[in-house]
Amino acid sequence: MDNQTEVRKFILLGLSNVQGLQKFLFMLFLLLYLSTLLGNMAIMIVVVCEPRLHTPMYFFLCNLSCLDIFFSTVTVPKMLAGFLSGHQGISYTGCLSQLHFFHFLGSSDGLLLAVMAYDRFVAICNPLRYTLIMSPQACLLLAVGTWTTGFLHALMHTVMTSRLHFCGPNHIHHFFCDIKPVVRLACSSSQLNLTLLNIITGSLAIGTFVFILLSYLYIVSFLRLKVQSKEGRKKAFSTCISHLTVVALFYVPVVFNYVPPSSGNSPRWTMISTVMYTVVTPVLNPLIYTLRNVEVKRALKRRLFSRELLTCRIWEWKQTLVASADTFTAVQEQALHKTASSLYPGNALWGEKTPWLVKEGMFSLTKTTNLQVVMAENEG
Repeated sequence: MDNQTEVRKFILLGLSNVQGLQKFLFMLFLLLYLSTLLGNMAIMIVVVCEPRLHTPMYFFLCNLSCLDIFFSTVTVPKMLAGFLSGHQGISYTGCLSQLHFFHFLGSSDGLLLAVMAYDRFVAICNPLRYTLIMSPQACLLLAVGTWTTGFLHALMHTVMTSRLHFCGPNHIHHFFCDIKPVVRLACSSSQLNLTLLNIITGSLAIGTFVFILLSYLYIVSFLRLKVQSKEGRKKAFSTCISHLTVVALFYVPVVFNYVPPSSGNSPRWTMISTVMYTVVTPVLNPLIYTLRNVEVKRALKRRLFSRELLTCRIWEWKQTLVASADTFTAVQEQALHKTASSLYPGNALWGEKTPWLVKEGMFSLTKTTNLQVVMAENEG
């Protein structure tokens, strides 16, 4: 790779340069980022631990939650550091790495939404062959194919961007290193980069979006023509509404960013639309799937607030208290045995029967005062 660069560091201008907004934006995006982590990790834990959710739909949902965590982590921590320091510098290598992982995870996210639409299409329109078509091997292959395609798509853009020559300004009009604002700073021709962005990335976004729309159009027509009961239609639609909401939140800003000509977008509107699918959508995904999905809500209640779990914890606490009491009793018996032996060194009564006598309350109480005095002297 022939990489002749003079600029070794870029400056990210960020969302706003108004000093009064920096602390507010930091708290806002920190709250959104923590919500993304907690919400998506909760879904992943519940899907893994709950046997009833070991189905293709929830397997892909677990992949989506994993992608959302990584997708937000690519951009948000760097943005938060910039809000605190007031300076958002990033090295040339760090910029290329951020560009690669952003497009790797973003394109994988879009492809996975298309796979989830196909899963709903098979489950509703061909239920008798669902377990055969969406077998564990097929689900694993689809997931691996999604991640691999996203990686190769991002690798193409990373390699092409690394071949550009940067020798002039280094201020990027964005809060992270995206392709369009970075290639605008290149001294050499970036026409090929923009062409690949418009054709490959645009086709990938439009193609998966059209596939999802066609899948749901077929599902709607199938339900209207083949399913007569209103209850059956309602149940089928309930599994699709959550996915359609996530698709709309993700694809609308993506299409706005990458489908129009690369020179026609305002940097401010580009950043706002990017915030929608990099920060806001990963936060809303767990809420959408939880609020609209009865099975996920039940699983969360079982795992977090189940009576069995509470009973198990109470039993553990009880066992801990019993063990502590037994330990205290053993220490007390040893102290009494030692003290009585010092008072009656030749008495055969304080032999092997001593623990039994103490436990049964047969120790002579007439010597209590003497015992307390001796114990106090021994402790002294």
